[in-house]
Amino acid sequence: MPAATSLKFLFAGLSLALSLPVFAQGTGEEKVTVQQEHKMPDAPGKKGLMITVSYAPGQASGAHVHSGSVFAYVLEGAVISQLEGQKPVTYQAGQSWYEAPSTPHLVSRNASNQKPAKLLVWMLLDEKAPVLTPLNK
Repeated sequence: MPAATSLKFLFAGLSLALSLPVFAQGTGEEKVTVQQEHKMPDAPGKKGLMITVSYAPGQASGAHVHSGSVFAYVLEGAVISQLEGQKPVTYQAGQSWYEAPSTPHLVSRNASNQKPAKLLVWMLLDEKAPVLTPLNK
């Protein structure tokens, strides 16, 4: 292989390696932590679930749906959320929103590429229901 071609491959590989952290930003799954989960004695067959959702800078969730009611509160940073039929809204720390059961959640992402964001989410679900169901693309 000629030296000029070898150098081109070397620089192309080096450029890719140096750019990977930029591409990696916001990838991977958000961190979901269960804070509490309880059967609801006054709502047979239901459970109350409290979780935190932590987003790294630039990170986003995939489109999804929750089978039950959802209350979300921004603990830290800012989050952009869009429910089906609505425009995207940026919620700052201290703000909250409600999601009706089975409403497609099209966008949920950290509004910042530099700072983390964190949500506190409370849900009322059927006892055996998953936290969310991904929507097919």
